[in-house]
Amino acid sequence: MAEGVQTRIVVRVQPNAGQNQVLGFKDGVLYVRIAAPPIKGKANQELIKFLSDILEVSKSNLTIEKGIAGKRKIIGISGLTQDQAIRRSLI
Repeated sequence: MAEGVQTRIVVRVQPNAGQNQVLGFKDGVLYVRIAAPPIKGKANQELIKFLSDILEVSKSNLTIEKGIAGKRKIIGISGLTQDQAIRRSLI
């Protein structure tokens, strides 16, 4: 993990999906399905947990910087470059 590195990725979330999964990366946007419903922040919590698992970073290294109530979110990531984040999310 790259110390002191911070990056942002744009994520398009589909809540209420059958399971958590990455659909792909296109035009600078990471497309993700999340099983949790978009009620009382459950989908956001599940998104952070899911991204933490696939990116292999602590949940505390991830923040929703924009789009807390929308499907399009900007996620701040500490400790990874954008290339590392995209590569890890697509493996």
